[in-house]
Amino acid sequence: MTTQLTPITPEAYREGMSNLAGAVNVVTTDGPAGKAGFTATAVCSVSDDPATLLVCLNRSTSVHSVFNENTHIAINTLMPEHEPLSNLFGGKAPMQDRFAAGNWETLTTGAPVLSNAAVNFDCIITERESVATHDVIFCQVIDIKINPQAGALLYLHRAYCPIPSSQ
Repeated sequence: MTTQLTPITPEAYREGMSNLAGAVNVVTTDGPAGKAGFTATAVCSVSDDPATLLVCLNRSTSVHSVFNENTHIAINTLMPEHEPLSNLFGGKAPMQDRFAAGNWETLTTGAPVLSNAAVNFDCIITERESVATHDVIFCQVIDIKINPQAGALLYLHRAYCPIPSSQ
């Protein structure tokens, strides 16, 4: 006899996920489709050989088409002082206003990297997979810039949790 399992509600899932701490990142791109960026905690290491990360992006966001057409991205992991930048990239501000905040440069791919981030991962997109409401973007890291003195900005219980540098 097979037992039928009832899936949890989206509300219950979101409540559970609010108890999972996540590093706050601003994910950026620049290319033929234009420049765009969004705030994400859904970033995860996949492999170290080759160095690969994944980022989840809701297909209903205003930036989806830009990220779907461009071929490279940067994942900029934020520090405690970047909370206002996270809010800006997580809201509905025009792209020019988002990128007017912070100091931006480029590494190898030309994707915008935040100059004083905890770490920048400069990546080429290698694969996209659509799952439920999101696209999972797999990207190979081809350049990295690390700030060894960095603290961290985490998101937990629907609030920012700054972690100071241990240095």
